[in-house]
Amino acid sequence: MADVSPTLLWIRRDLRLSDHAALSAAVARGGPVIPVFVRDHTVDALGAAPKWRLEQGLEAFIAALEEKGSRLILRAGPAREVIPELVRETGAGAVYWQRAYDPASVARDTDVKSDLRAAEIAAESFSGHLLFEPWSVETKQGAYYKVYSPYWRAVKDREVAAPVAAPAKIPVPRDWPESAALADWHLGAAMNRGATVLSGHVLPGEAAAQARLGTFMRDGVAEYGERRDRLDQQGTSRMSEYLSLGEISPARCWHAGLRAQAEGKAGAGKFLSELAWREFAYHLMWHTPHILEENWREEWRAFPWKEDRRLREVRLWEQARTGMAVVDAALREMYVTGYMHNRARMIVASYLTKHLMVHWRIGQAWFDDCLIDWDPAANAMGWQWVAGCGPDAAPYFRVFNPETQAEKFDPEGAYRRTWIAEGQAQPPQSALDYFAAVPRSWQLDPAAEYPAPVVSAQEGRAAALAAYEQREF
Repeated sequence: MADVSPTLLWIRRDLRLSDHAALSAAVARGGPVIPVFVRDHTVDALGAAPKWRLEQGLEAFIAALEEKGSRLILRAGPAREVIPELVRETGAGAVYWQRAYDPASVARDTDVKSDLRAAEIAAESFSGHLLFEPWSVETKQGAYYKVYSPYWRAVKDREVAAPVAAPAKIPVPRDWPESAALADWHLGAAMNRGATVLSGHVLPGEAAAQARLGTFMRDGVAEYGERRDRLDQQGTSRMSEYLSLGEISPARCWHAGLRAQAEGKAGAGKFLSELAWREFAYHLMWHTPHILEENWREEWRAFPWKEDRRLREVRLWEQARTGMAVVDAALREMYVTGYMHNRARMIVASYLTKHLMVHWRIGQAWFDDCLIDWDPAANAMGWQWVAGCGPDAAPYFRVFNPETQAEKFDPEGAYRRTWIAEGQAQPPQSALDYFAAVPRSWQLDPAAEYPAPVVSAQEGRAAALAAYEQREF
């Protein structure tokens, strides 16, 4: 007799119904499917903006499930306790989920899977957050890749399964287990008044993700290679926040890129390589998890970065008042929208770690708290790449000059005017929104004089190069 016991579908950072391997397998199993989201330590550890964005994503996902006649059961507590408890309550015979790759999630999932199987409950994890499982890409010597270019050559022609449609129907149980109310969790509480500002810039959910991808493939991908670094143009795909929460699968993005490439759209190849750059970050996090917390290159462990967040220069950097207009504009863009242009992230990170000689971990933690597209692997690798201590780093002695970067990628100053109010007789609303988003305790005024540079481009470069010359790499 076929097993028609329920399947628990453990939802994590995969807030979609299409191209969801665990969901498809749960439906194929034949019994009722009970989607559940667990607020555990990995959720509680999120920064203010990522947690607020997760709440928005969960709201959209709950609505999508309800359209299918299903629900999302919300429980709080350690997953190792909550999942078995739900198994007992529902009589579930299986628990399915899609994999996560950060060390905390891997440890949690390993324990949960072991406990379930010991209790003779089917426990299966599936791929879906990545194109290529980190352990599946190896050098000819059977090692992992430490440099992106050969990694890209190894994966660019690999077969990626085409995305599958959402199930036409999700079987439901006769009786649903009790669920917490999402509003009672107050996931966005730490955003305080900034949440109101951010909400005007976010369209959460799978439908919005697919719509944005479609628009980019129609209107933006052809010129992506030429425009992606321009701060004053909408040249990027802006898919990162959707990929972060799994509101769209990387496979859907990959196949859209392949179609665009086949159609002769010039920027499609660069778009595909950027998707692979995300994969490379996960590849490194899986094989060298210390990248999340320590210098990836051991020889940098004694480098004399400043590590006191209370320093004046750190505080001014956090407040987007460094006096370097492009740096401040980028940080203010993040406070208003939850997003920062990728080129701007490099400029901002370089100024902190090289001009101000502040440890990259301070910047990483700040981005952890402020970005709605927060991703553990990409954030860690990005900061270390710029700081010079990470894998595939640019030459460590390269120091981004914020002034020349602004001249090249924001030649008319449009990006800076969009986000910096001081000095403008009639600043745009985007620039004023910064003052509505940041903490009142900062006591900032758009009518105030714009600050002088904390460290000039020339002084900062000279100090960084002097520090490098004193170290042995």
